[in-house]
Amino acid sequence: MKKIFALCAFFALSSMTFAQIEGKWKTIDDVSGKAKSIVEIWKKNDGKYYGRVFQLLIKPENPRCTGCTDDRKNQPILGMEVIRGLKKDGNEFSGGTITDPKNGKTYKCLVTREGNKLNVRGYVGVSAFGRTQTWVKAN
Repeated sequence: MKKIFALCAFFALSSMTFAQIEGKWKTIDDVSGKAKSIVEIWKKNDGKYYGRVFQLLIKPENPRCTGCTDDRKNQPILGMEVIRGLKKDGNEFSGGTITDPKNGKTYKCLVTREGNKLNVRGYVGVSAFGRTQTWVKAN
């Protein structure tokens, strides 16, 4: 009986871990396949999730977001908040936005976790019109 309880507890904790996105994640470019940066995701007091560029692994052409049109305009990419306002809905995180600091464009965002990977989808309109990157847990 103790073994069954321990096994159930293990699976319950495992599934809770996979539903969380907080921590540091290595971003992998969906075109080149190379690691570009490390993004740190955290939950604010408003219950929503946010992410900032914690470390740059590849030096960008321009270290500032010249294409941004909001409060991030001309701000350094390092330290920039690129994910804003995600809400947890079951095993998904949605309702927020993600900004590509390379071109300054902001997209709706949908994040799901599979083990030590995040599927991060940026899209316009419906989620069928966008692209997905797979980020891996950073050590």
